[in-house]
Amino acid sequence: MKYETIKKEIAGPVGRIVLNRPRVHNAFNDVLIAEVFDALDNLSKQSDLRVLIIAAEGSTFCAGADFHWMGKMVGADFEENLDDSLKLADMLAALYRFPRPTIARVQGSAFGGGVGVAACCDIVVAAETTVFSFSEVRIGLVPACVSPFVIRRIGEGRAREYFLTGERITAQRAYEIGFVNKVVPETALDDAVNSYVQHFLSCGPEALSVCKRMLEEVPQMPLAEARDYTANMIARLRISEEGLEGMKAFLEKRKPAWNV
Repeated sequence: MKYETIKKEIAGPVGRIVLNRPRVHNAFNDVLIAEVFDALDNLSKQSDLRVLIIAAEGSTFCAGADFHWMGKMVGADFEENLDDSLKLADMLAALYRFPRPTIARVQGSAFGGGVGVAACCDIVVAAETTVFSFSEVRIGLVPACVSPFVIRRIGEGRAREYFLTGERITAQRAYEIGFVNKVVPETALDDAVNSYVQHFLSCGPEALSVCKRMLEEVPQMPLAEARDYTANMIARLRISEEGLEGMKAFLEKRKPAWNV
């Protein structure tokens, strides 16, 4: 697919999806949603990819929904609106379940669906001047498709506060409630992101993928089910090629083969 609204980049083991509609503050429309979904699907199949960064051109990470796109949907019937909404939900889920670690590089502001994109990433690094908001209720809507991922990230109590008020959230406050992992000056964004990239590149690629599945699945399990699931998981990893190399490297006081 030739992309009109995003850029997909790969540099060695690191991939990037860059929202590329700066003139409209990288707002979502149906084309951007489809292109992000396609890029995620494509990158998930790249066996040598080990980290994915989600970034944006211009001064704004993502302003949420494009008003022209929203205006078009005003005249659509329920079935058309449902189909459109399911595509957004599927894109967010694809990012949330992406098999490699993901990092959101956030600057300027992130509203509505833009906050949802960040929430679906494993790590969120934000410039100290960034503002977040679930502003949907102020125009008679709700942050529906992003809600499963935001609630998982900050909990129901905080989500109630910010979903219901539409209040703007500073980067520092977002850090305090656990939405953002690190707040830095905008000039230090790339350094902060690269620091996380280096952490991930020092870890076993398969272990990270398994860990992501574990983090998604274990919280939903009864303890008895989690007991068998996690014991089976670690037993398999211990006899895997990667697990054996990691343990051998540790005992021999050297870096494992993947940490170059």
